[in-house]
Amino acid sequence: MFEIANQWIIALLPLPLIIWALIPSAKPRQTAALRIPFYQQIQDLQSQASHQSHQFKFSLWVLFLVWCLLVFAASGPRWVGKAVELPRSGRDVMLAIDISGSMNTPDMMLYNKRVNRLQAIKSIAGQFIADRQGDRVGLILFGTKAYLQAPLSFDRNTVNVLLDDATIGLAGPQTAIGDAIGMAIKRLKKYPKDDRILVLLTDGANNAGNVTPLSAAKMAAKYNVKIYTIGFGADRAVVQSMLGPQVINPSSDLDENALRQIASLTGGQYFRAKDTKGLQQIYDHLNKIEPAAKDHELFRPIEPLYQWPLGAAFVLSVLLLCWPVLRRRSYST
Repeated sequence: MFEIANQWIIALLPLPLIIWALIPSAKPRQTAALRIPFYQQIQDLQSQASHQSHQFKFSLWVLFLVWCLLVFAASGPRWVGKAVELPRSGRDVMLAIDISGSMNTPDMMLYNKRVNRLQAIKSIAGQFIADRQGDRVGLILFGTKAYLQAPLSFDRNTVNVLLDDATIGLAGPQTAIGDAIGMAIKRLKKYPKDDRILVLLTDGANNAGNVTPLSAAKMAAKYNVKIYTIGFGADRAVVQSMLGPQVINPSSDLDENALRQIASLTGGQYFRAKDTKGLQQIYDHLNKIEPAAKDHELFRPIEPLYQWPLGAAFVLSVLLLCWPVLRRRSYST
């Protein structure tokens, strides 16, 4: 819509007319009458004077129009566009997800279909990412090494796509939990310290990397990074052997004690997810205790229009100044 930023300036429009009305008219000079025999020449001079008078009045109206254009430009005319919703800067949430060889264990049910652990995580963590509207979300994948899959960004769709591209064993078959925490600290410390969150999910124990998980957790506490750890994997599975069906614990390698210590040192919490339903409940709980930003900022794009009346005033002024010269040239030709 169109609007004027400084409406009070419009009150200056009639100022030249007020000044014109207040200034007293010049009194006609009384001179002695002269008897001149050149009557026709006098008539021509009077006609020329009348023409000049009309030209003078026309110039005054053009000047008044220039004044109106200048006042209109000074009032700040502008075009205000439709409101655009901007994401409000909320928390900075980094997800660190284990993609070591053990994540290929098919002990999860998703939509009545048996899937491996990583497939279940892609579906449930993907929804968690989608729900973090207003937060910056990033993604770290780790195995024998940790690497940044997606930097912190408001673009949750891209983060989800990059999570979906994750492949088991891409970062190596082992588990470097300490290195994953270290990389998260490196990325999160650039952002406000009160909103740094790391959600770390693994199904094993730290058996690779250059940094121990507890050392990394102490460093995270120093940089105000709150870590929520999730131990993932079923604790009971039936497998066929030469002796018949046997019940095993497919999560026997999970180091729950270390994950509890990591969470405790940083002010976070440890969660245990034994199936997809449990994992969904954990992410729902994280959304409650660390809610995403709900308030949104509205931005209306504003396009200033003052240059148009200002440009028109300039063109009229130039034409008014050049008009006598153009007239003289036309008469001379």
